[in-house]
Amino acid sequence: MNLCILGCGAMGSIYATLLAEAGHEVTAVDRNAEHVAAINARGLRVHGASGDRTATIRALAQAPAEPMDLVVCAAKAAGVADAAQALGPMLSDRTLVLTIQNGLGSADRIAEVIGPDRLLVGVAQGFGASLQAPGVAHHNDMKALRFGPYAGRSTTEAERIAKVWADAGFDAAAVSDIAAMQWEKLICNVAYSAPCAITGLTVGQVLAHPHVSKLSAAAAQEAYEVALAQGLALRFDDPVIEIQDFGRRMPDARPSVHLDLLAGRVSEVGVINGAVVAKAAEAGLRAPVNETLTTLVQSLEETSRTSPVPQQDR
Repeated sequence: MNLCILGCGAMGSIYATLLAEAGHEVTAVDRNAEHVAAINARGLRVHGASGDRTATIRALAQAPAEPMDLVVCAAKAAGVADAAQALGPMLSDRTLVLTIQNGLGSADRIAEVIGPDRLLVGVAQGFGASLQAPGVAHHNDMKALRFGPYAGRSTTEAERIAKVWADAGFDAAAVSDIAAMQWEKLICNVAYSAPCAITGLTVGQVLAHPHVSKLSAAAAQEAYEVALAQGLALRFDDPVIEIQDFGRRMPDARPSVHLDLLAGRVSEVGVINGAVVAKAAEAGLRAPVNETLTTLVQSLEETSRTSPVPQQDR
């Protein structure tokens, strides 16, 4: 399969490396010039839960004007609008687009540009990935990838693409209700993204902390209640147990919101904890815990952007 990873940061590097090693022709596109140069010079190395491997792939700073079988949009939420505009030259009648982001709302932005029919939505659960250096990514875990059609269409194409990823070593499968899967991940993300960013603690340290763990659980419980108000059928009925299991799998991980804050970048807190606030309002509810966490992180972002500390990508 001829495919492009659009936004080849920490998570995109994992996708690119394993898919390339499975025999697919992979092009990595990223705006990080040092990362692109390192990949072209030395290959793309991924180590951690999936082992230690280096793949030889083509890396570019801009999307190529070449038709692809599959384009994987792995850009962060803030970069999705630009990524959607870059898709055009890579699309043909056969091209599918798979978008995988944290939080909610990114798929809608892409669908506005390319339409809903060729769009698949992915959920990556429990990787704990970071870009350690140009051309080098690490991940703490490798739990699951779930793919589904945008706007409730047939799962046929999602099943075909999931098999490609499963054959490359991922725990990948197609699901009919991708919205529920997004919320299941979101509940885990809200429990750690903002609390880790605000306190500077790792996921495991938040989980073990006598006070911050209560805040983490409250954020997850609030998100769970909003999901139920949206009419979603989740696979668990105790969000606190769910986030505890999630945290125990990757105790040393630092969520991307925390890493972005340290690096002086705009984080995804608005589409993670902030998404709970927005969806609660749609349901006539309030989400004061997540609203407070979102406000605190955004306030810290304003400060960190004036004096950033170099840090890993994700």
